[in-house]
Amino acid sequence: MSKKVVKVIEVLAQSEKSWEDAAQRAIKEASKSVRNIKSIYIQDQSAKVEDNKIVKYRITAKISFLID
Repeated sequence: MSKKVVKVIEVLAQSEKSWEDAAQRAIKEASKSVRNIKSIYIQDQSAKVEDNKIVKYRITAKISFLID
């Protein structure tokens, strides 16, 4: 029987476009040092506002990946 261990890391990311883009950026950056990414859970969303406009979309996310 094969046993798999999943590890979870918490990351912060931001984008000038959208929360979805921030999530994509989180995965892209995490994949530079982590292999076997399986999922992302968006724990929190926020935005930075300037002059009554959203200028940065921010997320706090948990990324799950398999350990070799």
